[in-house]
Amino acid sequence: MAETTPNPLLCPIARTAELVGDTWTILIVRDLMDGAKRFGQLQESLGHVSPKTLTQRLKRLESAGIITRQAFAEIPPRVEYSLTVKGTALHDIIEAMRGFGEAHLPLETAG
Repeated sequence: MAETTPNPLLCPIARTAELVGDTWTILIVRDLMDGAKRFGQLQESLGHVSPKTLTQRLKRLESAGIITRQAFAEIPPRVEYSLTVKGTALHDIIEAMRGFGEAHLPLETAG
């Protein structure tokens, strides 16, 4: 009898981790918790993220229904990203991560 390997994406935790489990994605969601942001604002907040990586993550989050992209008919063009209701539902996860980091991963102080 052949053994079958369970599909990890049948697990809701695995599906969530697949969507938001990388550093840049979770930090984008964190930044949008405060309200709509432009691409440049997100890039500045994230620091070392490349424009290509940020663009990829934003497209992925948009296709998953976590964020919306709103383009304004202005010159120069303006685009803002904001969380959807589905994206806002990640609030408790973000806050749990913040609490864990504050309690268990103290900042290293320069000596």
